Amino acid sequence: MRRGGCWGLLATLLLPVAGDAQGVGATADTQVSAARAATAPWMDARKSPDARARLLLARMTLEEKFWQLYMTPGDPPRDSAGFAHGAFGVQLLDLRDARKPPTSALAAAARADSVQRFFVERTRLGIPAILFEEGVHGLMQDGATVFPQAIGLAAAWDTALMTQVAGVIARESRARGVRQLLSPVLNLARDPRWGRVEETYGEDAWLSAAMGAAYSRALERNGVVATPKHFVANYGDGGRDSYPVALDQATLEDLYLPPFRAALDRGGARSIMAAYNSVNGVPATANTALLTTTLRGAWNFGGVVIADQGGVGGASVLHKTAANYAESVEQAMRAGLDVLFQSRASDARLFWPAFRDGRIPHDVIDRAVLRVLRLKFALGLFDHPYVGPADVTPPDDSAHSLAVRAAEASLVLLHNNGVLPLRAGTARIAVLGSAASETPLGGYSVVARRGMSLISALNHRLAGRDTVRHAGGPHMDTPTWRPLATAMVTCDSAGTQVNGLCAEYFANPGFDGLPASRRVDRRVDFNWTFSPPAPGLGTEWYSVRWSGFITARDDSVRLAVEGDDGYRLWIDDSLVIDADRKTSYGLRDATIALGGKRRTIRLQYRQSAGPGRIRLLLETPRRQESGAQDIDEAVNAARGADAAIIAVTVDEGEFRDRASLRISAPQQALIDRVAATGTPCVVVVYAGGAVIPLPWLDRTAAVLQAFYPGEGGGEAIARVLFGDANPAGRLPYTVPRAEGQLPLVYDHLPTGRGDDYVDLTGQPLFPFGFGLSYTQFSYRDLTVTPLRAAARDTVRVRFVVRNTGERAGDEVAQLYVRHVLAPTAQPVLALRGFARVALQAGEEKVVEMTLPARALAVRHPDGRRALAEEDVRVYVGASSRDLRLRAVLHAVGGKR
Repeated sequence: MRRGGCWGLLATLLLPVAGDAQGVGATADTQVSAARAATAPWMDARKSPDARARLLLARMTLEEKFWQLYMTPGDPPRDSAGFAHGAFGVQLLDLRDARKPPTSALAAAARADSVQRFFVERTRLGIPAILFEEGVHGLMQDGATVFPQAIGLAAAWDTALMTQVAGVIARESRARGVRQLLSPVLNLARDPRWGRVEETYGEDAWLSAAMGAAYSRALERNGVVATPKHFVANYGDGGRDSYPVALDQATLEDLYLPPFRAALDRGGARSIMAAYNSVNGVPATANTALLTTTLRGAWNFGGVVIADQGGVGGASVLHKTAANYAESVEQAMRAGLDVLFQSRASDARLFWPAFRDGRIPHDVIDRAVLRVLRLKFALGLFDHPYVGPADVTPPDDSAHSLAVRAAEASLVLLHNNGVLPLRAGTARIAVLGSAASETPLGGYSVVARRGMSLISALNHRLAGRDTVRHAGGPHMDTPTWRPLATAMVTCDSAGTQVNGLCAEYFANPGFDGLPASRRVDRRVDFNWTFSPPAPGLGTEWYSVRWSGFITARDDSVRLAVEGDDGYRLWIDDSLVIDADRKTSYGLRDATIALGGKRRTIRLQYRQSAGPGRIRLLLETPRRQESGAQDIDEAVNAARGADAAIIAVTVDEGEFRDRASLRISAPQQALIDRVAATGTPCVVVVYAGGAVIPLPWLDRTAAVLQAFYPGEGGGEAIARVLFGDANPAGRLPYTVPRAEGQLPLVYDHLPTGRGDDYVDLTGQPLFPFGFGLSYTQFSYRDLTVTPLRAAARDTVRVRFVVRNTGERAGDEVAQLYVRHVLAPTAQPVLALRGFARVALQAGEEKVVEMTLPARALAVRHPDGRRALAEEDVRVYVGASSRDLRLRAVLHAVGGKR
């Protein structure tokens, strides 16, 4: 029972029993509000959220304030001590687990209510928590609808569709008690090597702003807090995640910030998440220029700023701009951060001392707590803390139907020599590739309960006729090496100790003195980037010695050591691998003759600079042999087929950046071998980031970019392959010909000389906005009014699009502008509008786009952004390289 008088007993009597599904949405909400209002003035719903927040703030202890600035995954009813003072928000990770029986919305709501009941009943002031979750392309809880990954939704170029999708995501969230989603991702994907391209809306600020605003607006209108992230520019040189960025103010304001401002201003997002990286040398979580000067000042943002998970401590352990966790949170709070996001409730002990010891001014704390409380009052959590009857809607098929429709809209046809759509009489189809039997969903996904794999969808499409042959083919990659099996090594010659190697950790790189720590490591497979190898060590200046005994069934084995240089491997005191010179990173291997006997093994590793990476590996030749066999089986399945559908994918995701944009060698070998049979090959690419389809592009009949199409992907792809749907997705990023061209974006500034290389063109393989159709479209009759536009004007662009082919289809008409002459260099082309237009065969429509003239403003040498007195070319076309119509308007601005 909570402390604080008779209210605790009354609440216990009135509230439904935890876990009782019948209690979801019970009328106790009204009774609770009435009972509390008698003794708690902040429960008077007639007062404004601000007034109520101030009344409550005045009653709070410092610990209670701290916990309103703390969010974490957890289970408060089980960890009552950890959450005794409340929390800003809680994430229920157990509701993601598809290994358990399916979680219905009703069961999830009951679980959410049990958590909320803990905060209402068992904390002193009864402050409800915000239940939060990820929602990049669907609520990340078991049983929720999985829509196409964000990059696929962007490829649909359809804000109305995005609004529908986000509306379903919001309603499914509310039905499960979730009131905040950590989405959308509004970082611009201007380097396709970045592993998180899939979570974004592509490389262009205008498209990203439109999609992010539509997503945020749909969430907020349905009572779910949108959280645009990661503020700002969450990757750096080489496409590496959370890498430092150095960006001048003009570049930030003109390119990277507009999508975030659109989500706040047009989308109404009430929260924003700071990035992990440093921006101009200052961690984003403690960046006053971003969080206070820009957000609070220039943008007048009154919502809540949260850190990414574990991000605040990065100032200490990574950026080295804070001496410890306490100083890192002090810097963050002073800079304008409101809420800490950590992995566990127990992590609070790292940051509480900064609050307890008065390092953070009380007015700074109170401002942050006020923003949090205002948000909770505005959400209605104090008056209605539990899931209401109107929120729990009976399941139906409409969400899945929308997922299929969204997947269809997202598919981009990159190449087609006429084989698609497949003829209705196609008798035999070979479906190849391991991805064809799966449902590739991308990051931040749960298992799709209602999803069909491509092979299942094709079988369903063909009504079970014995026309589809499936062969899995090779895995995406067939690794030659895997970590040395624990069972092969022991610490003692008799093998009586726990399997593994005896490890000695030294607090210096020379193995000097006594070890700082000893333990048994079951595997040597370490990446010490964020934490030290052992207690008493740092993330640099250490050494490790592993020793023990190795046995194997085979007379000889091949071992390898992979890692940061500074390692040596001995077998029976014989040095077999020597990479002691500190130079780079690599893998070195050796054949070890064991002769069926137990041998001693010793591995040494030293690190002076950090971070450290070290792996002890064993060759897996059988895997290589099976990969070749898998390809042979796939080739045999393709022989004599009318068409071969080959599904390929890549390894990418959060903290999984790619140096190469090619598919893996086994998958490329599969395409080459199947193409050599003469069977027409259709390649379906499951990837969020760009994939360079070379050198195999010309050997295929068609290439379909599927991104990660969600639970409706299999059905959508089958429909497009057979022409039941006409592909109309368009690329939201540029696809280069080679990685050496990167960064390569369509809206770059003019070159000072030339674009090309001595051995390669500077042009992309597929341009931004590109995508093929099964029909053709023509454009005519472009008009722009007014032809002289001042800042207050709205420019109207009208033109006619006609479907000149024999099939119905959608065209994505794109509006671009180019400044003829400006006071500072401007992009060679800039997207300023788009419209997805559905047309029957032979049909034409008048398309009108409106553009505020202020969107034509340019940066002046003195830093101002305003209209200049200049001509602006207006283009309309089918991609950034396929411009069909042109007009010129004159901007009425200041004199040069």
